[in-house]
Amino acid sequence: MALQNGAQVPKREFTAVVYRLIRDARYTEAVQLLSAELQRSPKSRAGLSLLGYCYYRLQEFALAAECYEQLGQLYPDIEQYRLYQAQALYKACLYPEATRVAFLLLDNPAYHNRVLRLQAAIKYSEGDLPGARSLVEQLLGGEAGEEGGGENDTDGQVNLGCLLYKEGHYEAACSKFFAALQASGYQPDVSYNLALACYSNRHYGPALKHIANIIERGIRQHPELGVGMTTEGIDVRSVGNTSVLHQTALVEAFNLKAAIEYQLKNFDAAQEALTDMPPRAEEELDPVTLHNQALMNMDTRPTEGFEKLQFLLQQNPFPPETFGNLLLLYCKYEYFDLAADVLAENAHLTYKFLTPYLYDFLDAMITCQTAPEEAFIKLDGLAGMLTEQLQRLTKQVQEARHNKDENLVKKALIEYDDALEKYIPVLMAQAKIYWNLENYSMVEKIFRKSVEFCNEHDVWKLNVAHILFMQEDKYKEAIGFYEPIVKKHYDNILNVSAVVLANLCVSYIMTSQNEEAEELMRKIEKEEEHLSYDDPDKKIYHLCIVNLVIGTLYCAKGNYDFGISRIIRSLEPYNKKLGTDTWYYAKRCFFSLLENMSKHMIVLCDNVIEECVQFLEHCEVFGRNIPAVIEQPLEEDRIYTGKNTVTYESRQLKALIYEITGWNM
Repeated sequence: MALQNGAQVPKREFTAVVYRLIRDARYTEAVQLLSAELQRSPKSRAGLSLLGYCYYRLQEFALAAECYEQLGQLYPDIEQYRLYQAQALYKACLYPEATRVAFLLLDNPAYHNRVLRLQAAIKYSEGDLPGARSLVEQLLGGEAGEEGGGENDTDGQVNLGCLLYKEGHYEAACSKFFAALQASGYQPDVSYNLALACYSNRHYGPALKHIANIIERGIRQHPELGVGMTTEGIDVRSVGNTSVLHQTALVEAFNLKAAIEYQLKNFDAAQEALTDMPPRAEEELDPVTLHNQALMNMDTRPTEGFEKLQFLLQQNPFPPETFGNLLLLYCKYEYFDLAADVLAENAHLTYKFLTPYLYDFLDAMITCQTAPEEAFIKLDGLAGMLTEQLQRLTKQVQEARHNKDENLVKKALIEYDDALEKYIPVLMAQAKIYWNLENYSMVEKIFRKSVEFCNEHDVWKLNVAHILFMQEDKYKEAIGFYEPIVKKHYDNILNVSAVVLANLCVSYIMTSQNEEAEELMRKIEKEEEHLSYDDPDKKIYHLCIVNLVIGTLYCAKGNYDFGISRIIRSLEPYNKKLGTDTWYYAKRCFFSLLENMSKHMIVLCDNVIEECVQFLEHCEVFGRNIPAVIEQPLEEDRIYTGKNTVTYESRQLKALIYEITGWNM
């Protein structure tokens, strides 16, 4: 830093400037000044020390470790620098290096306990729980060997709580964290630990209560962190990864809240929890936030979600769920080759991050692409193992109830639910193999075999309804499964999938229950009108899709006059009803119509043809910015932008009508 005449800033003034920047948490600016100063004086003790501190605060732990390593070499008598180096290496997840540096300080009584704490933390992070417990117990039973040393009761309770949590003893961990809070008063990090233990024990209510307390205190004590402003649409600058933000545990609390809402299937609330957290630039986001953003926005921004998960997999460390979630999402979007490549390239992660069940399931899913019969056999073996587990747990629940052992009942029910959640995806994967072959009767047999365990599961009931509907002679049975789903959400009927409502209406019509179909459609229309009052510009497709499916049914039965007219009416007004999904249903019927007309199998009246042309002209006007096809997120060969619009496809359809009918344009 130089004045205009080239004279250097006095050292005292320079140091004051740096300290002022650090006091104001402007660490990046302080790093720039210190780096420039160290180029002139590379062995400056104060400069290196301050630079290491700033890097540590910026969470650039590897760079901080380098600074402290230089200080240790320049000033070997000051062992404090070795301790700082070891702490920075630990934070950088360089555990062997941190252990080696920390070991050199063990013989110094002044640092003995601090080194033991650091070593315990390293072993805990490496997954060596017996080693970590041994060190924690040594601290709890040892004498204070340094000023302020010794493991106080609160720290001991927290450390034991963390060990119990890692070992899966969530109830005992809750007790330790609660005791620590009682002894020391409110501490954000301990309160978060308690919330996390409650969450892992599936006590979502208490977990949300502790989270709310963290958020409330964070807002009250630090309004400058801008909690909730992003959700409210207020443009605010990044608050950065400051020590204040870290101390409040707000980021951790919002991530946990998002996870709970996601588990409870409150997906809007989960996304809101992520946007409520203090604003930071994307490059400043921690791995857990980045993972959760990717996962919870996958339906709307899948390409971005895959990019984030792929990026996280290259980092050290990354959230343990990243590896499994990326592979499952590849399978969901049918990128089986990519899933196989990731498994092959990261074999060292397989045993660490995938359970045997998940590995076998992914292996079977990947096999589906090339050898569906072999995949079915693999899935059947997995299903058999889970079936035995479910039967055993059913007996345990019955015996525990007979013995009136409520704790054992609760434990067995949790294990049963976990096993069922593993069984359902295996069952659906088996069913999908035959669904793709359009062997619907075989799919029904697979579902009937699982009725003992799955008859109360919503996913199972929904898919049974779909398979009955597809067989065309079982509409009455399909109604029996669709109706409870719709009635469950009758007061908020738009929360039900539009396809479910459409299939139920068609089932009513095909079983001569037209009044029930009309009543359901009136209910949907009323709800859509009510919603449009609150948000006039929002597009709502439920009634439109119901009418489209009914129109498609009539077209499939050969009644194109009524079917096409119903489809055209369903998309009015076009500015609210025309979308990628609705256009997909509509154009299928037009293609079917044109195919039959070209084969001279049907003849349409001139007024119906004129109505079709007018409809396509309206679609041409309103479909300029509507994609005709939602492309797969990782597709390399993209459709030319100008061709992937409703406008382009509607022009093509109109041209085909003119060509087949001989009309003049």
